[in-house]
Amino acid sequence: MGIPELFLIAVGLSMDAFAVAICKGLSTRDLRLSHMAVTGLFFGGFQALMPLVGYLLGTQFKDYITAVDHWAAFILLSVIGINMLRESRNEHCENVGSSFCIKNMLVLSVATSIDALAIGITFAFLQVDIIPAVSLIGATTFILSAAGVKIGNIFGSRFKSKAELAGGIILIAIGLKILIEHLLE
Repeated sequence: MGIPELFLIAVGLSMDAFAVAICKGLSTRDLRLSHMAVTGLFFGGFQALMPLVGYLLGTQFKDYITAVDHWAAFILLSVIGINMLRESRNEHCENVGSSFCIKNMLVLSVATSIDALAIGITFAFLQVDIIPAVSLIGATTFILSAAGVKIGNIFGSRFKSKAELAGGIILIAIGLKILIEHLLE
């Protein structure tokens, strides 16, 4: 898997965090740079940590699943993508509140990064070089989440559903690409 595919996966995974960051921005009256940094650090950190954990789990089972790894990657990416498409139809922001306390950010970070755990398992099956992959995912999520807080604070909820829609389409497309490439080998 090359850098373009990894970048697209990073963007796709970041869309849940971006959508929640927009909602955080909507609910924050006096936005400060620290709000953007905290959001970026929490969301980016968890989006990098979860695929690493998934990768470590996936390497334990890789030998058992090698014959169907392309199907597993396709199914995992498609399920995550379809879920994001379904969420994109919900026009309302979740009640994320305006608090940037550790407890609140921890819950939101875990909630927005669960799908990254499944991506990490997929990375193990595809033998992706994990350190550059999780670094790219974390950095991309940091940037998009920090920007999402500002965008939400300025523009409102117009971008939330579009972000989740784009993320879902990207993940499904990459899953299809993996499946087609393997079937054509």
